[in-house]
Amino acid sequence: MAKKISAGLIMYRIRDSVLEIFLAHPGGPYFFKKDEGSWSIPKGEPDDDDGEELLVTAIREFKEETGITPFGDFKPLGSITQKGGKVVHAWAFEGDLPRDYVHECNFFEEEWPPHSGEYKEFPEVDKVSFYSVEEAKKKVKAAQIPLIERLEELLNC
Repeated sequence: MAKKISAGLIMYRIRDSVLEIFLAHPGGPYFFKKDEGSWSIPKGEPDDDDGEELLVTAIREFKEETGITPFGDFKPLGSITQKGGKVVHAWAFEGDLPRDYVHECNFFEEEWPPHSGEYKEFPEVDKVSFYSVEEAKKKVKAAQIPLIERLEELLNC
């Protein structure tokens, strides 16, 4: 069986000389009450049908999960392997939320409650926010912390 692959972007900004990292909180009933250790960089899997390039995947997924079209200089951060074995390839770019930003994202359907036969719709991402590096490292999945550390190294922070 092939390894699962995902691609994502870390949007960052520097406010008052402080590096801030943009993270997404997964939507749905399993993450509703979870906070520390459950946030993620916006990411997703490539479209297998057309051999989508990973950076193209990362850009598409960022837009789908945040409603923001990323642009600029995408800096490669390499890859990490998450607990379940999924390999995540990541890039960073400098950006900020638009002035009147309202979070938009795709939705998914899931049987809820489990084994009820009822399906409900949930947002892929239910909230997004910028965090200081220290706070971001508490919020993000542990396996993704090295991506933040690589960004710090890249920016000499």
